[in-house]
Amino acid sequence: MDQGTRGELISRLAEAISSVTTAHPLRVAIDGPPASGKTTLADELAVVLRAQDRDVVRATIDDFLVPRAQRYRRGQYSAEGCYFDAHDRAALCRVLLDPLGPGGHRWFQHAVYDADTDTPSSPPATTAPADAVLLFDGVFLLRPELIHRWDLRIFVSVPFEQTVERARDRGAALAGSTAEIERSWRNRYIPSQQLYFATARPTDHADIIVYNDQLQRPAWEVRR
Repeated sequence: MDQGTRGELISRLAEAISSVTTAHPLRVAIDGPPASGKTTLADELAVVLRAQDRDVVRATIDDFLVPRAQRYRRGQYSAEGCYFDAHDRAALCRVLLDPLGPGGHRWFQHAVYDADTDTPSSPPATTAPADAVLLFDGVFLLRPELIHRWDLRIFVSVPFEQTVERARDRGAALAGSTAEIERSWRNRYIPSQQLYFATARPTDHADIIVYNDQLQRPAWEVRR
C-alpha cells in the first residue's frame, strides 16, 4: 500500500499504463461506486497521458445506458434493476471494447445513448491508433460479462457512506433534491453495489485499487 499526493497517484497510474504492452489499443477500466471519483480520476489521467503524446479515448458507462423505461422496469429504486437492467453491455462490447481488442478493426463508437433526450445515439465512428489508450469509467465494469475485455483494471474504493455525503454535496451545488439523492443512494445505488460485491467480487479482480476517501491524499495498492 502506497499513499501520496494526488499528482503522485496519477503519475503512478500513468506508469502502470505505460508498463502494459498490447498489440491493440489498451483498454483500461476505472470502476467503483457512484460518487467515488471515477470520472474525475479518468479525466486527470487523460490529461497526463495526452501530455506524454499518448492518444487517449475517453468514454463512460453513462453513454451506454438503456432507455429510462427499460432500466426502471423493476422500479425507480430497484437495486436489481440498477445492476441487471441499466446498461447495454452487448452494445458496449460490440461498438467499443471488441473493436479495440485483440483482432479488432479499431473502428469504434464511444456512445450508444443520449441522456438528454433518453434516446439511442449513434455518433460517427472513429479509428483508434494501435497504441491508443481507452480510459473507460463506470459502475459494474468488472462483472463476469466484461471482466476479460479489459487490459488493465482499476477500482476506485470509497466507503459507501462517504459516497452518500459526496452525492448530497454535489446535489446541493447543482440545486438538486437532497432527499431524492438520499433515497436513490439508500434504496438503489448502495444495495446494487452490495449485490455487485457479493456476486462479482470486483476488488478480487482489480489490478490496482485506489483508496479515494482522501481526495488530496489517496492511497493505492498495485496487485499485479
